[in-house]
Amino acid sequence: MKMKLVSIGILCTLLLVPTIAFAENKVGYVITTGRIWSTVDALVGLMNAIFAGLSLSRSIRRIGNGGRNGAIISVVVALIVIVYALIHMTMFPGNFGTGDGRAAAVIAIVTGIISLVLAGITLIRSHRAG
Repeated sequence: MKMKLVSIGILCTLLLVPTIAFAENKVGYVITTGRIWSTVDALVGLMNAIFAGLSLSRSIRRIGNGGRNGAIISVVVALIVIVYALIHMTMFPGNFGTGDGRAAAVIAIVTGIISLVLAGITLIRSHRAG
């Protein structure tokens, strides 16, 4: 399972790098610090949503402690992602398309909320099982 996840991550990276390089050379797309910070935040939120889903599947299968540890970690990381994205949106007041990374910050907030919901379901199920 871990090998599949690593290979999917490598594949996504290999597909993403030429796309950014092409856009930068042909269209004049510039990667600003705001875009980098919010994109990293959105990627952490996406990975956290995936891990929250994995802990939910552990709670369904009743493996180990029912995914409780993963859910607690996922809640903490989701709160950090949401707070960081909200701080980013206040620090960079530009609109969409200005290079401030507002769209990725919105995506980070959405993935953080999804992670919170999945982790909450996991905690409820693990509490009932215990």
